[in-house]
Amino acid sequence: MKGTNYTHADQIRQDAHGTLLAENTLSLYHDHYITYHVDLDVDGTNNSFVKNVTTTRRNNNTPGSGGCRHTEEELLDARDEAVVLVSSSSLAMLPLILLALSILTTAASSHPHPLDPLSPAELIAVRAAVLASPLVRARPLTFHYVGLDEPDKTGVLSYAEARSSSSRTALPRRAFVITRAGGQSHEFRVDITNPTAPTVLSHAIHHGAGFPTLTLDEQFEAATLPPRHAPFVESVRRRGLDLDDVLCAVFPVGWFGDAANTDSQKKGQQRRVVKVLCFMAGETPNFYARPIEGVTLVVDLDRMAIVEYKDRVVYPVPKAEGTDYRAGKAGASYTRHAAAPGVVVQPEGKGFHIDGHFVRWANWEFHVGFDMRAGMVISLASIHDAETSARRRVLYRGFLSEIFVPYMDPTEEWYYRTFVDEGEYGLGLWAFPLQPGVDCPANAAYLDGYYAGQDGKPVENKNMICVFERYAGDVAWRHTEASFPDKLITEVRPEVSLVARMVVSCGNYDYILDWEFKTSGSIKVTVSLTGLLEMKGTDYTHADQIRQDAHGTLLAENTLGLYHDHYITYHVDLDVDGTNNSFVKNVITTRRNTNTPGSGGADTPRRSYWTVSREVAETEADARVDVNAAPADLLIVNPNKKTRMGNEVGYRVVPGALTAASVLDDDDYPQIVASYSKKQVWVTPYRRDEKWAPGLYADQGTGDDGLAAWSGRNRGVRNEDIVLWYTVGLHHIPCQEDFPVMPTVSGGFELRPANFFERNSLLKTRPPRFDQPPFLNCSCGSHSG
Repeated sequence: MKGTNYTHADQIRQDAHGTLLAENTLSLYHDHYITYHVDLDVDGTNNSFVKNVTTTRRNNNTPGSGGCRHTEEELLDARDEAVVLVSSSSLAMLPLILLALSILTTAASSHPHPLDPLSPAELIAVRAAVLASPLVRARPLTFHYVGLDEPDKTGVLSYAEARSSSSRTALPRRAFVITRAGGQSHEFRVDITNPTAPTVLSHAIHHGAGFPTLTLDEQFEAATLPPRHAPFVESVRRRGLDLDDVLCAVFPVGWFGDAANTDSQKKGQQRRVVKVLCFMAGETPNFYARPIEGVTLVVDLDRMAIVEYKDRVVYPVPKAEGTDYRAGKAGASYTRHAAAPGVVVQPEGKGFHIDGHFVRWANWEFHVGFDMRAGMVISLASIHDAETSARRRVLYRGFLSEIFVPYMDPTEEWYYRTFVDEGEYGLGLWAFPLQPGVDCPANAAYLDGYYAGQDGKPVENKNMICVFERYAGDVAWRHTEASFPDKLITEVRPEVSLVARMVVSCGNYDYILDWEFKTSGSIKVTVSLTGLLEMKGTDYTHADQIRQDAHGTLLAENTLGLYHDHYITYHVDLDVDGTNNSFVKNVITTRRNTNTPGSGGADTPRRSYWTVSREVAETEADARVDVNAAPADLLIVNPNKKTRMGNEVGYRVVPGALTAASVLDDDDYPQIVASYSKKQVWVTPYRRDEKWAPGLYADQGTGDDGLAAWSGRNRGVRNEDIVLWYTVGLHHIPCQEDFPVMPTVSGGFELRPANFFERNSLLKTRPPRFDQPPFLNCSCGSHSG
């Protein structure tokens, strides 16, 4: 630190080259560059350095040049560079993706919290009210979304801040419902404050673009149609395949304007259709590795009938050998060295407590809710400040808003695979029971869940969420001081954090979704990708045969893993020490040393330095950020609250791994739908109904009612109730190690206190005792490798 005359930030009139941390104490801006020497010998001594530069191309509708004659206008991903080290005798390759999630709730109390997910009794009440309503008489009526219609934020905060249950005013319990009946999408709002007497408050018909989330039942029913369709049976016979080994799956068709409409459609008219693609299972559960390439069926979901059929091209079906990932099926024996087994020991029991949907741990308290579209929802996260003995607000509501996964092959069977998984499939429908001891450690607690099925009845899912304390051997803070003669001072505090986790397995990809709370005040949001690859059949059996753009990597004989992106967008409504916040960019700016102290320089040999240019976003346009474009410190601050030193209290938005942004052309249809994927950070004013990045109706949605459209209004965001949107992005170039199952790759972001506390909040953390568990190393048994 640097001594100074300043005792309060308001006294600083010129560049102080740092931040006032305490009276007469400046901490100066500085960098850390830690350089490693890494001598890789990849499968031998002689290696080469390769840059796989992702390059944006226009679809020229000419197959011989890598294009394809139809509606997709974009090909390949671009600008960002993936760097690979290869051996001259090896090949480098990677995979693909899909997804989903689920929902849960504990037993409903007589007075649920306003943000509790709907209980089974409430779901039953919603169903009864909708079916009894005279507003929609058409049948069949199917339920596509049933979720909590959130109360007004002011009411929820008043309820949460009431000192006792007797002083709380119960808020109305309401549900928002989307159904399909008579070829239309119907929206209901239902009052279920008294579940024994539910009331429909409103009804509307959606007349805009797009359709609601697909139900599980209709997907499974559509997937059973091909084996009963004579042209498909003939296609299977012609390829010499066994119809009994065929397994089919449903794929959304996306939106491609009027250009994608067939002769049977009127221009501008949308049909609620899906593509059905089929695979060979047989000896392997990894049917995604064995596509029946070239065959596409179109199913009208409202009629539940095949309306189009194409058998365009024949490619060999990849063999089943080497595709199985199950224990005991992936090879003759276990040949890899395994790590010694370990176990978490907590002699005093779990350090957290779950009360209904509230989790209390260390200095944190937060609410865990669930939604059949978003999955896990974290709300009302607050932290206890030991300095003031007060609980301070940090996060009002946070959840995964969308996952956009566009593939980079413009051919007939692939161009439309531009998934918006959450809006099309519903993450809450695809979260399956977590496996104790594997998905979550032995010290985890589990929560069950309920969602509404297609018939509106509650469906129970067990062990959908786990909560556990993480002991990873990390250090929360430390310092060793060796400057004193004959004295060595060392202080270390271990880091323990609390994780709330859900795993989604929609189709071939698995997403591990973590919200991790640290005693330092940080919230770390992580998404980890793993699962199976979705592959394309091909004639190629060796990479040397590829003479033009194959749009992917050859992973095995007759098997291509196509290039694609993953954009995982979070809705994060931060309330940093209060509702009204601002978004600040501290832009790192290089300056020349003028040798004049009055201008921030100094009469020294130093020629340059960097300082901070503070930019406070006035409108939404000011708050769109590409985190890769220029160095900047991003913060959400409360301009109405300051530390004793005069600094605005805030939270820093720290990008983690996976920061790719979309490189598709702006006029390409998938990019229009998900135009928000061009930047990782957006900020909007809080609006209760602005939840879903691509819009409420994402299946065949046009993007005209989503994040980019809302932000286009350019509303004010300074000293307002604002929402942060953060997108984790990955350009996925498949490699052979991803086959047949992909090792986990993780990315995310961290929300880290920045002048929120007066000093390090962990300073008074009790030091560990090394003479008792859990700091003793207890072996589970002998292990030899």
